[in-house]
Amino acid sequence: MSIPRISELPATLASQIAAGEVIERPSAVVKELLDNSIDAGADNVTVAVVDGGRKLISVSDNGHGIHPEDIELALRRHSTSKINAQSDLDCITSLGFRGAALASIAAVSGFLLVSRTEQSDSAWSLSFDP
Repeated sequence: MSIPRISELPATLASQIAAGEVIERPSAVVKELLDNSIDAGADNVTVAVVDGGRKLISVSDNGHGIHPEDIELALRRHSTSKINAQSDLDCITSLGFRGAALASIAAVSGFLLVSRTEQSDSAWSLSFDP
């Protein structure tokens, strides 16, 4: 199975879809991360929340993972593996597609992203502290 690559959306497309994702509370973080897990094909997802999400929110899954060359790009606004052109907007089947959730989460919290693809024996990580 080929892993979908992440690419930054063109500015015109990014403005058309408007980055409407704003993380207002911890439950929104859980929802966005669960959406990402489902979109990645996960069928086993574990969620941990400490102190109502104020101290920790952790989501682990068995989805396809993020390509190691895309892990930094995944945290940039309007970067997504779901769409590449305006015509893709007519046939969206994923829960997310704007490339806004991870960037929004990273903008308001400390963040550790760990990923591994099925083809890799090891994982890679990126930590982000606003």
